[in-house]
Amino acid sequence: MYTIDSINQLRNHLWQAKLDHKIIAFVPTMGNLHEGHLQLIDRALEEADLVVASIFVNPLQFGPGEDFNGYPRTFMGDQEKLMSRGCHVLFAPTVDEMYPTTNVSSTVVKVPHLDQLLCGASRPGHFTGVATVVSKLFGIVQPDLAIFGLKDYQQFLVIKQLTNDLCLPVKIIGAPIARAESGLALSSRNGYLSEKELRQAAQLYGCLIACRVALESGETELLKLEEQAQCQLESAGFKRDYFKICRQSDLQPANIDDNELVIIAAVYLGKARLIDNIRFTLLL
Repeated sequence: MYTIDSINQLRNHLWQAKLDHKIIAFVPTMGNLHEGHLQLIDRALEEADLVVASIFVNPLQFGPGEDFNGYPRTFMGDQEKLMSRGCHVLFAPTVDEMYPTTNVSSTVVKVPHLDQLLCGASRPGHFTGVATVVSKLFGIVQPDLAIFGLKDYQQFLVIKQLTNDLCLPVKIIGAPIARAESGLALSSRNGYLSEKELRQAAQLYGCLIACRVALESGETELLKLEEQAQCQLESAGFKRDYFKICRQSDLQPANIDDNELVIIAAVYLGKARLIDNIRFTLLL
């Protein structure tokens, strides 16, 4: 595996692969890799001839008081994991390489109808930071396809929308959520949790499943289901952010006539903010 920290060096390295018409897959990450990330590499290897991963902790997507400086950096271990999984190229730029003038981007990318909902309401500016850095990375790598985990479903929709709107020739593929045996979605931020909190955290997935079962059993009072779930989570020791039943297509609140649904939630537990979702088709 080649590890490259320069934009120009990466472009030069990938040039021959493009001339040879090789299919290039891209997996952007912020590092501190876990099995969920590595499953994205596995999927990329199935789809492409050459796999590029990136590790870049993007300051633009962290708000005031969030954990940019404290975000875990485990670069050596991440390199070893990527190599063992068969990744071909690791792009690991510095902040100065990505934002050479002021450590922020003068030009930003916004997806207004998606970036102010749910996590966007809780973390103003977050998805502008995500959309901007992903657009920059797509311009640098110029992949044929990119793989994103569906744990952050709102991010997935934001990236699909910006790719369509900006006419970028990149196929966006969503990969299933990787889960622990308890059902807890794998996340770099799970490292903030104690052993007790890790066991507790699995109840979030349990609430999502219970809400889905209620919907499939014919419950139509969606606001009531959402509030019941919020109260159950608070009783279990979580601090609420949101728990919503939405349309999969645009994350607008679902109604009883919708059947392509996503139940999506964010909660606080200890030092961690946890997100999760389940998507399904409701038989009407």
